[in-house]
Amino acid sequence: MNVSDLSRFPQTAAGKKAEVLGIGVSNLPLVDFLLQCGVLVTVRDRKSEEQLGNLPKELKAKGVSLITGEQYLNDLEGDYIFRSPGIRPDLPEILMGVAKGALLTSEMELFFALCKAKTLAVTGSDGKTTTTTLVSLLLKEAGHRVYVGGNIGSPLLPLVNEMTEEDFAVLELSSFQLMTLRQSAEIAAVTNLSPNHLDWHRSMEEYIEAKTNIFVHKENRILVLNADNPPSRPLAQQAQGEIRLFSSEKELPSGMYEQEGNICLDGQQILKNEEILLPGRHNRQNYMTAYSMVRDFVPVEALRRVAESFRGVEHRLEFVREYRGIKIYNSSIDSSPSRTAAALSCFGEKVNVICGGYDKHIPFAPLAEALCQKARTVTLTGATAQAIEQALSECPLTDKPVILREPDFTKAVLKALEACRPGEVLLLSPGCASFDAFPNFMVRGNTFKKLINDLK
Repeated sequence: MNVSDLSRFPQTAAGKKAEVLGIGVSNLPLVDFLLQCGVLVTVRDRKSEEQLGNLPKELKAKGVSLITGEQYLNDLEGDYIFRSPGIRPDLPEILMGVAKGALLTSEMELFFALCKAKTLAVTGSDGKTTTTTLVSLLLKEAGHRVYVGGNIGSPLLPLVNEMTEEDFAVLELSSFQLMTLRQSAEIAAVTNLSPNHLDWHRSMEEYIEAKTNIFVHKENRILVLNADNPPSRPLAQQAQGEIRLFSSEKELPSGMYEQEGNICLDGQQILKNEEILLPGRHNRQNYMTAYSMVRDFVPVEALRRVAESFRGVEHRLEFVREYRGIKIYNSSIDSSPSRTAAALSCFGEKVNVICGGYDKHIPFAPLAEALCQKARTVTLTGATAQAIEQALSECPLTDKPVILREPDFTKAVLKALEACRPGEVLLLSPGCASFDAFPNFMVRGNTFKKLINDLK
């Protein structure tokens, strides 16, 4: 059995056995889809049945077998093994299952195999969510029917049968999802590459190699790359179709670039800086990435309408409220040093920042440099507080921020607020993932917003 067989899955899967590893957001709809196709499903999860709440009862009522606990991967067998994105594909138990003849695949790979719509996919270290959102908004503004999924939105597999060749499926894909993907998008973009998720990936090389799966399996297609990002440039050598470049640093003879904050395409200005509601160079890069992907389907007039109205995605430089003269912003989505640096660049004066979180084993020197340049105070919390403080102490810049430490997130927010002066900005921009204290960046951001909005 190989990946090409997935294109005939609904016709050939009845009576076959599937192991679904991990009960995640995307895997519950996957289980229902498999059952509808007549597949015999076993779900495995590291958590105990007690920890899973009502899910075991619901799954068993549907005829699903359930294996839980620390040994949940033992004795994998069946025709298919569906891997959750957070589970490494090279675990010995998984490799043994593959050696027995199982096809190792995923919900996303099955979606690609069955999808009739045009597929547009975005990956990269930073800017994925905003760029993916912009791609979908641009296509909708031009009158197209659009489905949004992958790392954002809802799982698309349950909707795959209603999609047509005239529709567009727009996907944000993480390196975890891409790790074993043997299907590529018709139009793909890599926003940028920088060290990230090195707690999970064995090396930066493995991380980049995973990203290439977004485009290497399609011929004569379109790949959008960042000409200003050195790690991205070698990807062009692996592409089999058209390369579209964008740049904030230099004029390009073909492609998109910035000129005094205005956006140009093939030498012609198409979008003025004052027409873009979202501030910051990184957001202009997001617009260039998105429009490079859809320019064959979306007129410039639609680009302008979106630019003038789009206020950004939740948890990304999201204005929460003004409290006692202090403007407070939630940028919980900033899970890497480069994201925090980009967020800080949007403010003219020095700001007060809350940083820290889960340790992804990435260097904090770039974060320390950005904080020295743009922060008056830094309140450190979470598992990486000591590492960030160490990076700040080693930073060669002399104008360093005041450092505050508080392990408890709620207390850290209040301590950071106390350090602010009227007229200043308080910014939650962790520069780290959330998993040391929260399930995801959304819960972290919502917790922050509730704390701020509850202040009297």
